[in-house]
Amino acid sequence: QVQLVESGGGLVQAGGSLRLSCIVSGRMFKNYAMGWFRQAPGEEREFVASINWSGGRTNYADSVKDRFTISRDNAKNTGALQMNSLKPEDPAVYFCAADLGPGGAVSALYEYWGRGTQVTVFS
Repeated sequence: QVQLVESGGGLVQAGGSLRLSCIVSGRMFKNYAMGWFRQAPGEEREFVASINWSGGRTNYADSVKDRFTISRDNAKNTGALQMNSLKPEDPAVYFCAADLGPGGAVSALYEYWGRGTQVTVFS
């Protein structure tokens, strides 16, 4: 079983930065691709970024490309999402997820999910 716990969300001014972390329990973390998704009130969950098991391949939604950076540390069983230049359209609950397969942008492919962390951006 794999469990994920996000942290690092909060309130930030537009243009500011936040770093989200995802702590993963489970011995086989290095075998899993990781993804970050977000969901705003009344909206569907949307893809933000993903990273393969080794960290050698990343993928980003166009809306966050060049502003967000996904990373992972397999030795520490952690993942992270560095968010810079936050915009008023970025607020949402952010979720990390793990996939034993290749990961990617499709949320249905991810087997394990955290409970999310709230990100709020004010102007």
